[in-house]
Amino acid sequence: MPEWTTACPDWAVRLRAGESIIPPPIFPDQAEHALAIFKQLKIVDAPGSPTFGESCAEWVFDLVRCIFGAYDAESGRRLIVEFFVLLPKKNSKSTVAAGIMLTALILNWRQSAEFSVLAPTVEVANNAYTPARDMVQKDDELDALMHVQSHVKTITHRESNAILKVLAADQNTVGGKKAVGTLVDELHLFGKMPSAENMFREALGGLASRPEGFVIWLTTQSDEPPAGVFKQKLDYARKVRDGEIVDPAFVPIIFEHPPEMVASGDCLLLENMAMVNPNMGFSVDQSFLEREFSKANLSGGESFRGFMAKHANVEIGLNLRSDRWAGADFWEAAVDKTITLESIIERSDVAVVGIDGGGLDDMLGLAVLGRDRETGQWLLWCHAWVHEIALERRKEIAPRLLDFQKQGDLTIVKRPGDDVMAVADRICQVRDAGLLPEVKGIGVDAAGIGAIVDELITEERDIDMTQIVAISQGYKLNGAIKDTERKVAGGELLHAGRPMMAWCVGNARIEDKGNAILITKQASGKAKIDPLMAAFCAVSLMALNPAGAAAPEIHVLDF
Repeated sequence: MPEWTTACPDWAVRLRAGESIIPPPIFPDQAEHALAIFKQLKIVDAPGSPTFGESCAEWVFDLVRCIFGAYDAESGRRLIVEFFVLLPKKNSKSTVAAGIMLTALILNWRQSAEFSVLAPTVEVANNAYTPARDMVQKDDELDALMHVQSHVKTITHRESNAILKVLAADQNTVGGKKAVGTLVDELHLFGKMPSAENMFREALGGLASRPEGFVIWLTTQSDEPPAGVFKQKLDYARKVRDGEIVDPAFVPIIFEHPPEMVASGDCLLLENMAMVNPNMGFSVDQSFLEREFSKANLSGGESFRGFMAKHANVEIGLNLRSDRWAGADFWEAAVDKTITLESIIERSDVAVVGIDGGGLDDMLGLAVLGRDRETGQWLLWCHAWVHEIALERRKEIAPRLLDFQKQGDLTIVKRPGDDVMAVADRICQVRDAGLLPEVKGIGVDAAGIGAIVDELITEERDIDMTQIVAISQGYKLNGAIKDTERKVAGGELLHAGRPMMAWCVGNARIEDKGNAILITKQASGKAKIDPLMAAFCAVSLMALNPAGAAAPEIHVLDF
């Protein structure tokens, strides 16, 4: 059995030097045989309908060699079964995908085998099917060997009855599939679908009984922070690439800038786009990129970030729109990853609490803000709860909510009231540590949190009503919003750097009202900001310079 690795820890050096980041084939003879077939296929929509062999960059041939060179002809087993390919738009992604899947159909030996291209939409499905259809119909030999049925986006091998089918995927279309080979196109769009993980489980179930099978995850970067199955695969692929996870059956091929270029902002420079566009000079036109870069740069903000995400694979972090909260610009620099609720209790001389939200399909946000007894810095920890009904009613954000649950920042409850009990438990944890002020220690948005107040003042909880303060919303929250942004910008307020809070901060939209600024749920739309609003409530109370209930009394001597 040959030995191989799919890790590429020196990927950054290779990209800078223009070298390949694709592993060599395990079985070179198999690779060259498949490549010879692939090179004969025609790119019909290119001028003169050249073949792949006549018009492709070398990285495409390396990819084909890697995929088909992983097949062991003696055992009938493919030693590498998953390929993750992330590259920018206009790098012939869909056309190359069509050629690879058609090559697999030609080489297949299994009778009545199924090959699938799964796309998130009909339009994306057409992008993959149309070039495959044209490759067959514009080649007399292939046209005689294959039967094209455009109305069902299917190509059938006349001798083996094997099929290549392009699907706009949902659970109804992929259920029960026993595909030998599957290519998933534009995985980042599947990341927005809460049912995508289960759908792929159905679609890829055939690999269990087909040892020659494979799956190719093909995508551009998302124009929003990665979520759902896309985030899962991207995180896993990076760890395999960097050698943190050893998985010789998974190949990560990620055209992105090195971390130091992202940190410095060099990834946003025009001259560095060629590094992550392997088809530069082929399907990627330098003049086009320069012109579109200038237009996006002049538009600025969201337009520029969207362009760089799609054409340079720059991952979107905080979604910094032009109407963003000013504190968002400094949020990522104010991180202390050691912060937890327990560490705040250990480090602080006082801690206050903010609460916001809580409808059945809404997030209930809790913020605990402590004051470091040594440095005086404010330390922020947040958590949120949501009822499972929100996954149905808020499908557009359901994948993110599930991500936050896995990361430990969100709890999804099955029964109304469970969230209230959990919030009260954590407040009592702060109170029992002697950190909660005797008055004005819990700041709440008065709307919709009556159940929490009722729970806190029970005999068992024994929270006094004088410790609970209704924090005025709207323009009256202006002071807390500005205090928070100043503290964050100055490094005086630190947080744990959790993805959920970064998302909430990125969602926050400001409105100017006279001399005040507002951050409201209405302005932020369907995106959630409740934990951030809870943090503003806590800041309102910490700005009063409180003392913990257990703090020693200070006697001032009168001379």
